[in-house]
Amino acid sequence: MAGGQERVLRRRIKSVQATRKITKAMELIAASQIGRSQARIAANRPYRAGMRRIVVEAALGDPAAAAKLLATPDVVTATVVLVIAGDRGLSGPYNSTVLRHAERLVRELRTQGSLVRLFTVGKKAAPFFRFRGLDVEYSWQGFADRPSFSDARQVALGVLAPFLAGEAQRVLVVSTRFRSAGVQEVTTEQLLPLVVDDSIRPQTSGLHGYTEFEPDVEKLLADLAPTALESEIFTALLEGAASFHTSQQRAMAAATDNADELSRNLTRVMNQARQDSITTEIMEIVGGAEALRSGK
Repeated sequence: MAGGQERVLRRRIKSVQATRKITKAMELIAASQIGRSQARIAANRPYRAGMRRIVVEAALGDPAAAAKLLATPDVVTATVVLVIAGDRGLSGPYNSTVLRHAERLVRELRTQGSLVRLFTVGKKAAPFFRFRGLDVEYSWQGFADRPSFSDARQVALGVLAPFLAGEAQRVLVVSTRFRSAGVQEVTTEQLLPLVVDDSIRPQTSGLHGYTEFEPDVEKLLADLAPTALESEIFTALLEGAASFHTSQQRAMAAATDNADELSRNLTRVMNQARQDSITTEIMEIVGGAEALRSGK
């Protein structure tokens, strides 16, 4: 009986050790991707800030364009919600946190009387919403781990179309923002109309110095606004990828530690079972020897 238990424990220990090799490899891969993701975020930051500033200055030069791009509508009858999640799991609470946050947002918007048009990025997002009876208008997949600017352009074209057609008055994005290696938080940010804060709004009324637009402001904004939206979505994709790798690294590190602890506990139990087996065999041998001695 003890020998059979020992064999079972040996098989379990081998299985745990094999799993530990996988989780350790995934931890190292995720750790290597974190640095690359951070570098891409830092490289994109100046372009994003410059694009926002140019669009805002151009829009403020044309009050009509500014009213459409920068003004918050009084009545919102339809809202486009873009949800950025991951293509893969094994990343701790990364996917579940952003998806549940987005679900609460959609429910809240619906209670306010706003029609919600849902767009998602990542394989984990669309099935989540469909299982809960929420229709997903379009889903992009396959690039959440390492997004490119062309991927952001595809997403921007999809979410911009309802806004330009007047079918939606607001575009929101729900994603995980990468604050630091130890802090990532799920946020809801407004993409359209553009949100102007003090960091990008000109400090004086009007433009700095003399600026001549060629072509005119309206045509210029028609090209700049989609590009600015692409930049914002690209930033959200980059920070989402960095947050995913960070969450996966922590999850796989915890899984590796758990595998080590489980392996130690199983080894201790196996050694105890083997000791019991040896003790039983010794007692049987001693008992047999005593029986032979008594018989003589």
